[in-house]
Amino acid sequence: MADKGKKPEAETKKKAPKAEAAKKEPKKAAPKVAAKKAAAAPAPEAAPAAAPVEHKPAPAAPAPRPTVPKPVPAAKVAAPKPRPAPPAPKRVPEKAVKVTQVRSAAGRFAYQRGTLRGLGLDRINRSRVLEDTPAVRGMIERVRHLVRIDPVA
Repeated sequence: MADKGKKPEAETKKKAPKAEAAKKEPKKAAPKVAAKKAAAAPAPEAAPAAAPVEHKPAPAAPAPRPTVPKPVPAAKVAAPKPRPAPPAPKRVPEKAVKVTQVRSAAGRFAYQRGTLRGLGLDRINRSRVLEDTPAVRGMIERVRHLVRIDPVA
């Protein structure tokens, strides 16, 4: 039972030569970066030493090309485009009504704001001369509290 606590002499003898070899050879200081990489990377397997690996030199950077100015294209002389004909004057309907916005659309229902836009009104005191049709009269009726109606002479 006394032998369990003691290590066999064979193991002690194996460790002793390694310790002595380490004492004889001075340790070289390794760079910190290399030590970190070695710690992070797994140990490489032993490669066969039969054929030495030839390292090819890195290809040289290609020589810079001489700068040649790019040819400037000849300026295109475009013929001036003819202007479109002016729009025809708006015809005044036989029966017309002048609608003026007198109150703001802010805070009103969306259908009332849309109706004002449909009438062509977007700000207070803007006026439009519109054709007096049942559709326009119906739109005016929906926003009569926001507009003023004047007959066109």
